[in-house]
Amino acid sequence: MNLNDIAKRLDDCVLNKQSTASLRTDTPFDLQAAYAIQELGVALREARGEQRVGVKLGFTSREKMKQMGVDHLIWGVITDAMQLEEGGAVDLERFIHPRIEPEVAFITRKPIDRAMNLAEALDAIEGVCPAMEIIDSRYQAFKFTLEDVVADNTSSAGFVLGAMRPVSTDISNCGVNMTENGRLVQAGSTAAILGDPLRCLVQVSQLLAEKGQVLPAGSIIMAGAATAAQAMQKDTVYETTILGLGTVSVRSLA
Repeated sequence: MNLNDIAKRLDDCVLNKQSTASLRTDTPFDLQAAYAIQELGVALREARGEQRVGVKLGFTSREKMKQMGVDHLIWGVITDAMQLEEGGAVDLERFIHPRIEPEVAFITRKPIDRAMNLAEALDAIEGVCPAMEIIDSRYQAFKFTLEDVVADNTSSAGFVLGAMRPVSTDISNCGVNMTENGRLVQAGSTAAILGDPLRCLVQVSQLLAEKGQVLPAGSIIMAGAATAAQAMQKDTVYETTILGLGTVSVRSLA
């Protein structure tokens, strides 16, 4: 099985809403090949009309690394087809076994076209938003290796953004609460995201530079989860409040 075959197999899982066993079990590939598979998979999405709107970081919190059994920061691509309306509804039938997690998102005002220090990265940011991401691993029982999940575009499936605030807003250690029909199900702090979500901006710039890629102005950067992910249920309102930043919500259909 070559890299194109692996990308096609994962894409078929997305389209058919079916999971697969770990691909590295039968066809070992390294992290470099995993990112190549990810790009091939995104290209298949683009061929169907989807457009890139930004990037997401994964495993930026110790809690998330522990939950997923990995120990390495990763990144993936998000597209316009993944974005959900804030306060709107989403049909869980479009996913395999979706989970939702509270995040912080940034919007760029300048291209990120090189490795930047924190001051340079902040200058490239328009604002910051409370956010939630829906992840939906294409692997059976959410069991995968680091290379598997990178090839699977870091389980990207959907995201929703709240109202944007100035990038000067202090988000270094804000309380994070996520509720399920009003019941608290996840609680944490933005400090769980690399100690301070702003550090993600430097990480993104370095990762892009390593790949020789540019993130255009107006792009979205999903900084990673502040808590463990919550398995989604039908007919449920999920709401995340980040103290000092705002609230964001989405409802699953019955």
